[in-house]
Amino acid sequence: MYPVRYEADYVEPQNRAKAFFRWLLVIPWYVLGSVYALVAQVVAVIAWFALLFTARYPQGLYDFNVGFLRFMGRVYAFAMLQTEAWPPFGFDQDAKYPVRVLADPPLEKYNRWKVLFRLIIGIPAMFMVILFQSLYLTAAMIAWLHIVFIGRTSGGVHNALTAGLAYQVRTTAYFLLLTETLPPVSDQEPAGSEAPEPARKALGSDSAPAPVAAAASRPAAAKKRPGGS
Repeated sequence: MYPVRYEADYVEPQNRAKAFFRWLLVIPWYVLGSVYALVAQVVAVIAWFALLFTARYPQGLYDFNVGFLRFMGRVYAFAMLQTEAWPPFGFDQDAKYPVRVLADPPLEKYNRWKVLFRLIIGIPAMFMVILFQSLYLTAAMIAWLHIVFIGRTSGGVHNALTAGLAYQVRTTAYFLLLTETLPPVSDQEPAGSEAPEPARKALGSDSAPAPVAAAASRPAAAKKRPGGS
């Protein structure tokens, strides 16, 4: 699994008025985020030199840029109407917030060559992120129409937003030198694919999922078939 991951809870109903004015409401976070982004780039440049000389990412610099990723992921999710919860202004992880960016600890040793030629190696990711930006911007427009007119969003749109924003977060992590392998197109289950919490409780903690139960029943069924049929 990729060392940086994006998670988003699926909440179907959303406030219509809050969605209608979303791109005005998000302005304070964009202004603050532009300052954070500038600092994160400076931190990445300092980390680049540290990685070249020591092959290690200084913990304080790593923590700052991981925090920036958390902030960025939450603000993008709010702006793109994946959630209507007000995003925190800080960097700390909030397990109760419906959008989370998770990052593994820094590697003990980074590959200096991959650090030195990061921009060249990352060219494919630059092209891919443009495609994913088109995906989540289109999904956000569809979500806006859904919410404004019917007061809810759909699971398909939510999953499209998750795919696009997850790749955006992973690519940003790659160019901030937090990871050293190119970001995969996807390495996680689509958000919102699980049953809602009440439904999971109704199934019970030891109930096997339908696909597993069906697979388990096949050998028994096969034994009952006449030979050669």
